[in-house]
Amino acid sequence: MESSPTNRERAERGQTSTLLGIGANVALVLGKGTAGVVGHSYALIAEAIESGTDIFSSLIVWLGLRTAAREPDTNHPYGHGKAEPLAAIAVAFALVCAAAYIATEGVLHILTPHQLPAPFTLAVLAVVILIKETLYRRVNQVGEEVDSSAVKADAWHHRADVITSCTAFIGISIALIGGKGWESADDWAALIAC
Repeated sequence: MESSPTNRERAERGQTSTLLGIGANVALVLGKGTAGVVGHSYALIAEAIESGTDIFSSLIVWLGLRTAAREPDTNHPYGHGKAEPLAAIAVAFALVCAAAYIATEGVLHILTPHQLPAPFTLAVLAVVILIKETLYRRVNQVGEEVDSSAVKADAWHHRADVITSCTAFIGISIALIGGKGWESADDWAALIAC
């Protein structure tokens, strides 16, 4: 019969999956941000901003897991397990803050004339969707295995990115198909995605 993982083992597995997500998000911030600026796509720039908040949120999860794994002490005779759900709450708060910022910027971009997004931005988003869905599945699996609400919340960040990336893909596609005069479809996608 298999024994259940110890708090330390749970924390180590959760921390490893969280660090994997942080590494991927660093690369995605750079890739999406660069492609968004060069390709004139606010939806991709908004995606980069959101991935930046994912890095921050994942760091909170990592710290929460690390704290939760500590042994009980005189100040915390029952252990530090409450750090993990607090980390999950902090992750949710970060998502709300990022959405508010992206929404504000999205409205400003809708009101400002600009160029159509470049077609290559669709390829960037297709790759992002594949990476983020893979991360969601892997991190969620670890969250289930170690029964960690913080790791599961971190996984849902990746799934939320898949959804917002699909929205950005649709918005950019509409802008490109519609041509001149449809540039704001990209901005609407950023606004809807948040």
